[in-house]
Amino acid sequence: MRFVLLGIVLVFPLFDLYVTARFARWTGIPLWIWLTGALVAGLWLLRNERLAFRSNTVAALHGEQALLRDLLDSGRKVLAGILFIVPGVLSDTMALLLLLLPINHGRLRPQAAGAGRATFQRGEAIEGEFRRTE
Repeated sequence: MRFVLLGIVLVFPLFDLYVTARFARWTGIPLWIWLTGALVAGLWLLRNERLAFRSNTVAALHGEQALLRDLLDSGRKVLAGILFIVPGVLSDTMALLLLLLPINHGRLRPQAAGAGRATFQRGEAIEGEFRRTE
């Protein structure tokens, strides 16, 4: 079983490059433009997702938004970026399909974890009564 998996992992990039070369010949666009464009798109997506992941994680730690949904969305974008970097039209198509998944989009997106709660600002006094019970 692991040899079959290893064969798939080794053969897929070669088959993807072959399909890309045929596709480039069919469209008349040079192969290096397809490969360079996908590489730039993958690196750009990974860079932007790295910055967004940091800010989303900090917001989740402060209780401002849910962590699991953002982790799923971030993982989807990182996987799509890696698929863009792998040379070939088939892997680019899989990356585009992965990005088109309707996760975190639409009207039914749940509210953030801290929605509805009053936020406490530093230096602000909390009014109330205090009584010690023993």
